[in-house]
Amino acid sequence: MPVKPRKIPMRMCVGCREMKPKAQLLRVVRPQEGEVRIDRTGKAPGRGAYVCDRIECLRKAQKSRALERALEKPIEAEVFEQLEKQIAPEGEAPREG
Repeated sequence: MPVKPRKIPMRMCVGCREMKPKAQLLRVVRPQEGEVRIDRTGKAPGRGAYVCDRIECLRKAQKSRALERALEKPIEAEVFEQLEKQIAPEGEAPREG
């Protein structure tokens, strides 16, 4: 009996709206109780949204408030700063604004 290939879970980036494998995206989660934060495991309970590992997608999601709509909660600047630090290569300064 032939081995079936594993199905790769796909998710949509809220910035560029492209479908990509879940493993290539960063998950931002809003738990039932508590503040919006980055979910490094991809398994934290709560409402989640995904962003590409490209700084342009994050900025687009921030400007259009797509991440806030997806999580149904306003997002503080610190969360966006944390995401930028994870995405931006070392040595590249995160853009202000």
